[in-house]
Amino acid sequence: MEQQTGKKVLTLKTLTKSSVWDVQENDIFRMCDNAEKDIEIKENLRHYIDIIRSAFMIEEIKVDLPIVKEKYEKQGYKVGTVKIDDQTKVTWAIKKRPIVRVTDLTYENIRHITAAKLMEVLDRNFGGGWDSLSQSIKDIIESGFDISTTTLPKDRLHKKGGMYEKKVEDGFEVLEVAKGTWVEAIFAKLKPETEKPRMKFASSSDEEDEDADVEIEDNYNKPDEDDDIEIDDPNDDEITEDNYSTMMDLGSADPDEEAENMAEYGEE
Repeated sequence: MEQQTGKKVLTLKTLTKSSVWDVQENDIFRMCDNAEKDIEIKENLRHYIDIIRSAFMIEEIKVDLPIVKEKYEKQGYKVGTVKIDDQTKVTWAIKKRPIVRVTDLTYENIRHITAAKLMEVLDRNFGGGWDSLSQSIKDIIESGFDISTTTLPKDRLHKKGGMYEKKVEDGFEVLEVAKGTWVEAIFAKLKPETEKPRMKFASSSDEEDEDADVEIEDNYNKPDEDDDIEIDDPNDDEITEDNYSTMMDLGSADPDEEAENMAEYGEE
């Protein structure tokens, strides 16, 4: 028999450290029974046991006596047998790990409790209100719940039309923490599950169609409007040694002629 949670059918193979919180003790025994002939599970049994242990306490009963079995059952355990291999069977006492303190909250189990259960856990651990929690615990809680708080005088907290009334009408659970003559109200509501976005890759035919419809302007090699660029006229004469000349050739001047010119300039 397979355990079904929502649209997902859970087996020992598909069990994760998150989904294991959706099943109960009897479901674990059923999954183990159904997996007896699965070679892959037998070869990786320790892996699957580690997943189960993340949400359940497992005790192996080595003394096959009714009094021992009754002792575990009184503590809330379910007792059953699990086939390890073709020759070995063990008796397990299994119990779901309780969530009673804020330190019991994890990213794996936070979405598997109700807002009312969260309020019970917070109420057992509170002293200074929401700010008394460590940031790591806040992050875990807020990964599964919408949280908001307000602190008001006692006589104003339940004012008609106020935040308290609106939050309750919107489905939030509330925990009130007394702070002298003031009260801190902590509101919590389970976040809706959202699907992870998947990347969509276009087929080659789609890409060809898109390229045919869209003309992409090449701006990479386009000059800026402010750039002053001269373009050579292809009809201009080619520069050669014959037609090239300089405006002033200082190296070719006659030094005597230059001195004579300077003397004439002085007489003037």
